[in-house]
Amino acid sequence: MSTPLPDIEKVLKQHKLSLGDYDHIKKILGREPNLVEIGIFSAMWSEHCSYKSSKKHLSGFPVSAPWVIQGPGENAGVIDIGGGYAAVFKMESHNHPSFIEPYQGAATGVGGIMRDVFTMGARPIANLNALRFGNVLNQDDISAHQRYLVRGVVSGIGGYGNCMGVPTIGGETSFDECYNGNILVNAFTLGLAKSDEIFYGKAEGIGNPVIYVGSKTGRDGLGGAVMSSDSFTEASKGLRPTVQVGDPFTEKLLLEACLELFKTDYVVGIQDMGAAGLTSSSFEMAGRAGSGMIMHLDKVPAREEG
Repeated sequence: MSTPLPDIEKVLKQHKLSLGDYDHIKKILGREPNLVEIGIFSAMWSEHCSYKSSKKHLSGFPVSAPWVIQGPGENAGVIDIGGGYAAVFKMESHNHPSFIEPYQGAATGVGGIMRDVFTMGARPIANLNALRFGNVLNQDDISAHQRYLVRGVVSGIGGYGNCMGVPTIGGETSFDECYNGNILVNAFTLGLAKSDEIFYGKAEGIGNPVIYVGSKTGRDGLGGAVMSSDSFTEASKGLRPTVQVGDPFTEKLLLEACLELFKTDYVVGIQDMGAAGLTSSSFEMAGRAGSGMIMHLDKVPAREEG
């Protein structure tokens, strides 16, 4: 049996886990978790990654029909639209990151769902959004900050889509003081694929290599999944480093490379790397296939040392 970590309550607080969560982790593992394992559970059990508070509400929606090729549980939803083609789509919120760092928060929200869509084998063809901001009309600090958020979010959404060559064809925006403390930034991407050429995020096949592709890992974005799930206080302004910095030009190369690769028989499974990075992508792929995965983290390309 491993020994408990010292000052476990402080460690859990840093990872936004409760003592109840900790007891559950010990039950799953059959022992005390180490610090790395606590970090993994913290990311995967965050609201952003697990929808733990909203699952019960989302489960009330219909998710199956003759035209539904893929419902919840994959990178994106897939609907048969006839003629051998499918609509692949995803909507996601990037509320907290956009409140802390409006341009990059909104931009990386768009970038993330475009990856979700082309990971399924589809070419993204259009973006939409639904935005909610606070009061922008008063001559006070709150309204001035809301106007700053509007400019940053709109620029982030448009800028990332333009770099990727995917137009933002519409959206909706509302303003109300109830959003002064927490804006809502919902982004949507639609893609097209052949209905019999959909790719899934399953790591199947003993001995298959696992390949990580994309931008190099940096300090930005670390702890982003947990940050996105937390409530806001004055201290939240210090969380800017947890917001990922987007790189649309690299993602454009990634998009075209993936679509070329899909024409071959080389890809068994493919997964977008989301808020919890390597943790979520690897665990989700392995979990769906019921397999294990060995990762050589010392080989991950990094922008800086340490």
